[in-house]
Amino acid sequence: MEYQQETFHQLKYPGAIDADGHFIEGPKLWLDYTEARYKSRALCFKWDKGVQYLEINGRPSKVSRGATISGAIFGRFGNTRGSGRWDPNVPYGECPNPAIGAFDAKGRVERLDREGLKAAVIYPTLALQWETECDDADYAQAMCRAYNRAVIDWCSEDPKRLFAAAHLSLGDPKAAAQELERAVKDGHKGGWVAQFTMTRKPHAHPDHDVLFAKAQELDVPLGIHPTWEPPWAFSGRYAFEHVHRHNFWINVTAGESLRQALTSFMQYGTFEKFPRLKLVLLEAGAGWISYYLDRMDAAFSSYAGRKVPLKENPSFYFRRNIWISADPDERALPAIVELEGADKFFWASDFPHSDHVANYVEELEEMAGKLAPDARRKVLGENVAQLYKLYP
Repeated sequence: MEYQQETFHQLKYPGAIDADGHFIEGPKLWLDYTEARYKSRALCFKWDKGVQYLEINGRPSKVSRGATISGAIFGRFGNTRGSGRWDPNVPYGECPNPAIGAFDAKGRVERLDREGLKAAVIYPTLALQWETECDDADYAQAMCRAYNRAVIDWCSEDPKRLFAAAHLSLGDPKAAAQELERAVKDGHKGGWVAQFTMTRKPHAHPDHDVLFAKAQELDVPLGIHPTWEPPWAFSGRYAFEHVHRHNFWINVTAGESLRQALTSFMQYGTFEKFPRLKLVLLEAGAGWISYYLDRMDAAFSSYAGRKVPLKENPSFYFRRNIWISADPDERALPAIVELEGADKFFWASDFPHSDHVANYVEELEEMAGKLAPDARRKVLGENVAQLYKLYP
């Protein structure tokens, strides 16, 4: 494969682990890995009047089509506010001169070497899109299983440097718990769910306790990772017709869903029921967490907290049960780390997605240089390695 020409900056601090990197799945991943009875409906690409689209459960996607698909292909490859373009005419999987490691695992290991990184925990691209338009819980479980089998094979290129987290769907929490157990036995280091649920039940609703119990039993982290939002999940404050194409607005406000999910774990007292549950908040930044903990503690101490089944302030459970992934360009992060404790934070590149610029290693180095040496080691790599048991 011929890669795009890039200039790499090698991180001067050793041992850094990317807690939330991505790869771009092959166009036939679900056709190749889906069980036989689902193959006729497996996720695949089709064309309509010159526009390529993703087919989900036998239906054409209304979201993943044309420029949206090519954006996933070209997002990292030189596109910024003032340069680059998305070409909707290039078929998915046929990107000319991709960034090294965006598609292939061998290239990803080479990228880690060039950037001076020790390892990466891998998340998907297409798998962040299809659940947005899926209302069939059984089908969702099948597509999750297919992806989870595929990403383990992808990471097998170097299982000491590439690690997988299993995609789970809360449409059927019992099946999700079963898949988490299967996936962990297969080599996954934990699991993750989208920032919405197809049943529209809050993340911490007691119906989901079977998954929390399984994650606690297996002693693996459970993450919440943003994906595309279904139209019904958008804020009702503004009419959908006025905001659904506003990529800047959508990107900036994407973290709201994780904050609501986090609050639900306090509202339902989940961490009292599952005191060893490990919850990870991904790709929504980390600088907000101190403000949010203060706000939750204040509400908990007021009349609003009377029916919240917690024995301690919400901030207590953050320090015991919750970890959060930060962006390398967060200027306030060193102060937040000092305020809330260096043990609770990771960093993540989001490579190769288009909503982060390409110089993330330089930004990471600048941020890390402002941390005390012990905190730096923890935030750069030790925390994620310990939580996910990457090197037992």
